[in-house]
Amino acid sequence: MPKAVLIGPPGAGKSSVGRQLAKLLSCEILDTDLEIEKRSNKKIAEIFTEDGEPAFRAIEKTVVLESLANATGVIALGGGSVLDSDVANKLTAGLIPVIYLEVSISQAAPRVGFNKERPLLAMNPRQQWMALMEKRRGIYESLATLKVSTDNRKPAEVAHEIAEAIGAQL
Repeated sequence: MPKAVLIGPPGAGKSSVGRQLAKLLSCEILDTDLEIEKRSNKKIAEIFTEDGEPAFRAIEKTVVLESLANATGVIALGGGSVLDSDVANKLTAGLIPVIYLEVSISQAAPRVGFNKERPLLAMNPRQQWMALMEKRRGIYESLATLKVSTDNRKPAEVAHEIAEAIGAQL
């Protein structure tokens, strides 16, 4: 069973906080976006462009559900993976600490650079990010057992807060 699952929008710091948290907990980090790229041998942007969002979501669902079932460390989920009802149900089972990394658009913008590597933010990135958050904020909040802001904080600070909150022996 995973020690913690990180959820949140693009730019929240799931990957960077996840790496720091994994170090603190002396475990592996599994970034599902990186795992998808590894398995498909394509960048996520390429999957979206060449195969479409439904194909990406199908791969993502498989990778996320397998990760939730088999990983023993920290998992950083792709921002949209929580939209799948099977993934959401697995996260609400209450067995795994689910941490929602909250971020404001003013902090997310420089972190993600709103570039082509983030296909859902390619056109009018600020407006797209705000639309994503409008749709996803309630889902993130309902799935989370802990909510932590990453605004104006280093990943290591956020990781320490999470580790303490989940009762890790540091």
